[in-house]
Amino acid sequence: MQAAIGLAAEHLRAREGGPFGAVIARGGEIIARGWNKVTSANDPTAHAEMTAIRAAAAALGSFQLRGCVLYSSCEPCPMCLGAAYWARVERIMFAASRSDAAAAGFDDEEIYREIGRPVAARKLPMQQALREEAAEVLAEWGRMPGRILY
Repeated sequence: MQAAIGLAAEHLRAREGGPFGAVIARGGEIIARGWNKVTSANDPTAHAEMTAIRAAAAALGSFQLRGCVLYSSCEPCPMCLGAAYWARVERIMFAASRSDAAAAGFDDEEIYREIGRPVAARKLPMQQALREEAAEVLAEWGRMPGRILY
């Protein structure tokens, strides 16, 4: 956890992004490090956890991070939490809470609320189109022999 917090402080002071750091460990050894690069990379998805997950997947040569622990300097936002689930990390450890992040100006509560709302009730307009065509592509994938499940 100290490594994640150290990355947050180091890269914040270097003005390379927001105040967040993350490491991924397996078997007690750090295999990947990440820090917030949103502003330095002009990438809204470059949160510390996301950059650490990407680095860990590259290091392990796998999109699944089973047996790995994600250590984050702050409770993951909805995007990063979703990525951790998709990566199949074993556990998440975090330091600051999302309330601490909100007090510093990083408020994810609206996103958490929006995700739970029906599509038609969300603030961000969403509209479905060409469902049948897209559903057929999904069905084709479901029939594909040797497909890689994830």
